[in-house]
Amino acid sequence: MIKTDPGVPPDHVAPPRTTLAYPQTRREDVTDTFFGTTVADPYRWLETDARNSPEVRSWVNAQNSVTNAFLATLPGRETLKARMTELYNYERTGTPVKKGGRYFYQRNTGLQNQSPLYVRDSLNGPERLLADPNTWSKDGATALAEWTPSEDGKHLLYSIQDGGTDWRTVKVIDVATGKPTSDEIKWVKTSAGDWMKDGSGFFYTRFPEPPAGATFQATNENSTVYFHKLGTPQSADRKVFATPDQPKRGHYGAVTEDGRYLLILTSEGTDNRNEVRVVDLKAKNWTPRTLIAGLDNEWSPIGNRGTTFFFQTNKGSPRNSVVSLDIAQPNPQPRTIIAEQAATLDGVSLVGGKLIASYLEDAKSAVHVYDLTGKLVRNVDLPGLGTASGFGGEDKDNETFFAFSSYNRPTTVYRYDVASGQATPWATPKLTFNPDDFTVEQRFFASKDGTKVPMFIVRKKGTSGPAPTLLYGYGGFNVSLTPGFSPTRLAWIEAGGVWAQANIRGGGEYGKAWHDAGRLANKQNVFDDFIGAGEYLKAQGITGPNQLAVEGGSNGGLLIGAVVNQRPDLFAAAHPAVGVMDMLRFDRFTAGRYWVDDYGYPNKEADFRTLLAYSPYHNIKMGVHYPAVLVTTADTDDRVVPGHSFKYISALQNADPNGQPHVIRIETRAGHGSGKPTDKIIEETSDVYAFLAKYTGLAIN
Repeated sequence: MIKTDPGVPPDHVAPPRTTLAYPQTRREDVTDTFFGTTVADPYRWLETDARNSPEVRSWVNAQNSVTNAFLATLPGRETLKARMTELYNYERTGTPVKKGGRYFYQRNTGLQNQSPLYVRDSLNGPERLLADPNTWSKDGATALAEWTPSEDGKHLLYSIQDGGTDWRTVKVIDVATGKPTSDEIKWVKTSAGDWMKDGSGFFYTRFPEPPAGATFQATNENSTVYFHKLGTPQSADRKVFATPDQPKRGHYGAVTEDGRYLLILTSEGTDNRNEVRVVDLKAKNWTPRTLIAGLDNEWSPIGNRGTTFFFQTNKGSPRNSVVSLDIAQPNPQPRTIIAEQAATLDGVSLVGGKLIASYLEDAKSAVHVYDLTGKLVRNVDLPGLGTASGFGGEDKDNETFFAFSSYNRPTTVYRYDVASGQATPWATPKLTFNPDDFTVEQRFFASKDGTKVPMFIVRKKGTSGPAPTLLYGYGGFNVSLTPGFSPTRLAWIEAGGVWAQANIRGGGEYGKAWHDAGRLANKQNVFDDFIGAGEYLKAQGITGPNQLAVEGGSNGGLLIGAVVNQRPDLFAAAHPAVGVMDMLRFDRFTAGRYWVDDYGYPNKEADFRTLLAYSPYHNIKMGVHYPAVLVTTADTDDRVVPGHSFKYISALQNADPNGQPHVIRIETRAGHGSGKPTDKIIEETSDVYAFLAKYTGLAIN
């Protein structure tokens, strides 16, 4: 039932207050005591997996019923959906991977729910469909996730993601016939594996089978590297490496291009800190030798020339550098090849005998080519302000590919000749809009402590004066937000809205120091930066009173929950998606234990005090009028379990039952976001943007 309360006349465009009859959510007398502090958790029962609890399932249905009824009343929702559908309807091609003279890539004709995988036997030869995930399920929610061709191009290792889960089922295709082999691997998460050079099998990482009923909530421990020989059952696979005495450590294996070595990378959390071990695959016993001990720095392998290995590292270089190690030495020491620079080194590949280094310069891509001694050969000319990615390939092959995109330019794939430096378009999208109709600018604002923070602002030409604005952020885990194209966001901008992206601390835009300044005891800097971005947008007249909406997902959902609690007056509307909302229990589910690198340990007093101070679930105050909030999650999210969002929205509805709407949209057969079918993306985003438009005054015609 929907009731409208005219409320107090607004300063600008705030709509009349709408009071919803929320479902009654049971509260329990559940408390925990941390270091003498008693903390209530009345909605803990909502942590139970909806698939295992009829009561939670009933609650999900009741919340969705209220939300769907309200969303159906929003003006412009169908208009947004129609325009987003038009903007999505263009052919887009992924960056190809070349193996054995064949080219493997994904291509979507426009509105396909999932992108099929194709292969060509030569650069410009006819393409052949290799795998079409659109045929794998009726609802389009089964996706082709990671995939890796064998070195000879005869087989393809691929992983299947069903309903958005992080769990994968790994299979193999015979490329010549296009038919799957009998090989099948289970209990793998967010990866496929890496091939033995001769194509006889592959290395992969798996976890033990979870306890019955806990598949999507149990913590992930005891990661183990195995070797699978083609044509044999998984039960016969050879265990290569594990650390049962350190069950929280995760391991990943990568085979060198020459096929001689297996590198095993070991980490424990989300930080870029890992150990490195090497296995000589010519030896019979495959005994790992430790090259880098201790979880102190990042050591990301680039490639090798014989016993000389190249790594990207942050040891002694917070913005990263390239070093070499000669593993023929009994105690190899790193030798600097490319020294740390003012820009942040974001990735390096060894292709055509050169090191191709991608940098972030104020969150924008710049790419340079070096020889193996570290001498600059040339800069790669990019089409403009945006993000370049790819540059994979082989040491002895001059051919590589990269993708380039920006806020107003969908991805174009380029072929790059390393020897000549010539870049030529390989796959160019046909557009349903004119990119020159939009402006992209970068500005810098001062945060609360004076730190200069960059922000991108995207508008349609002619948009002037205060306008409804959507501010997006993340701020964590060393993740850099760089320019990229989104059809759904373009629909917001076309309608006259402004879209802004703040590169706040906690990300990786300026290296380790930028990340460190936004995590653990420094986490409040993230929220201060984002609040500062909102204040700047208003002070500069880009947006006005009751015109600012905010959005973020996952760690960004935490960001939105925290800033709405801290400054409910600043925002007209908010969209926290799949957020981490209970900072005292995040480490008890699935991959949550990894996040202690950014958040800290709830069972350590200093960390507990910090976490409790900003935890969105625990800082909602009775009687405060919060802005309009639409939470989105999925009942099958097994990365940030939906209990976070369930508990948060319940607390918000209880604290402010007569304020602006506080509703939750709970998707089914969709996880944390990856693998979500196109039709669900359009449905969800048109709902979200219609909601944000209503409460910021954006007219959708």
